Amino acid sequence: METVMGAGKIGLALGGGAARGWAHIGVLRALLKAGIRPDIIAGTSIGAVVGGCYVAGHLDELEDFARELTRRRVLGYLDFNLTGTGLITGQRLCERLEKHLGDCRIEDLNRRFTAVATEIGTGHEVWLSRGNLVEAVRASYALPGVFRPVKIDGRWLFDGALVNPIPISVCRALGARYVIAVNLNIDISSRGTIATNIGGMPGAVGEEAEPQPVTGKNGVAVRRLLQRQLFGKGEDAPGISTVMVDAFNIVQDRIARSRLAGDPPDAMISPRLHGIGLFDFHRAEELIERGHAAAHRELEELGRELALRKISEPSSARAS
Repeated sequence: METVMGAGKIGLALGGGAARGWAHIGVLRALLKAGIRPDIIAGTSIGAVVGGCYVAGHLDELEDFARELTRRRVLGYLDFNLTGTGLITGQRLCERLEKHLGDCRIEDLNRRFTAVATEIGTGHEVWLSRGNLVEAVRASYALPGVFRPVKIDGRWLFDGALVNPIPISVCRALGARYVIAVNLNIDISSRGTIATNIGGMPGAVGEEAEPQPVTGKNGVAVRRLLQRQLFGKGEDAPGISTVMVDAFNIVQDRIARSRLAGDPPDAMISPRLHGIGLFDFHRAEELIERGHAAAHRELEELGRELALRKISEPSSARAS
């Protein structure tokens, strides 16, 4: 299906979801291959990373980086921090972004782009539509307690998924007539239930293993301990990251469902990501493929809708 842009504007709202965000790359690839090129991109958290790299013309570099990640390389980017406001400073990731994006400013991009962040203290939703692209992206993905928050124009900011997990409203505010949303956590919302009695369940609180003493030189043992604490060891002992991120995503899911009910997108792409963890950054190839497959399932309907609204039309009809 080949489509061309008409007078309307297509908005693409890329939601948060940590490592699952690599699926956004596959979604974009499928849309672009079909000739659907969004005019407006709004991203939250990892959605801001992928969206920002796309509008800056560096989606290829981001995909190459994602596909090259292994478990060891992921750990290599985690500069642990024992002081301050986050377990990870994020400087190594920042340097990688700066390598490709440099001092690119949002207002100089060819397409409209906005990264969503949350202001610490007030809880205000902050739309970063101007200024340094790398700083805006960093603020949007600064997961509370994990990454250090980012100070922009005197305001301390962290992950935008706390207030707007799938930024459909941003696309509409920027003038999009047709909004395509990408929800990375659709499988989370389908698992909700109520446990009426958890007494006597295996793995209850208080059955954890005794803490081990930290020994070693040059901080190696401390680093290894932090890695175990952050990512866990085995299926019976979730790490800090699992507990924090799962709690964060439950909140994010509830907020997303509420906002989707009040302001639904014109089209929703929901990759099937069950079984992929929020820190499985090394599974980029699989995630990109699942994102591509999810978008491909919606292409026929998208084409009909865009033609009906005269936002774009099949090239064959235009030629006739």
